[in-house]
Amino acid sequence: MKNKVLFEELAELEHEQWIEWTSYMLNNLTKENIQRWKRQLEIKYSDLTEKERWSDRRWAEKVLELVARSK
Repeated sequence: MKNKVLFEELAELEHEQWIEWTSYMLNNLTKENIQRWKRQLEIKYSDLTEKERWSDRRWAEKVLELVARSK
């Protein structure tokens, strides 16, 4: 593997994302949220609302920060 450090940093970030999402989900398990999440499972990123996209963009920014620091 060419950049094992970056790989491990990205894996750690992915775990942080999973922790945040799982904690949020468990604390907000309502009928309405479950319906919204099921809808989101079936649509492309480009079809998300602008607000929904910003949630994903926040994590994309973190990935770019890690990649930039690795250069």
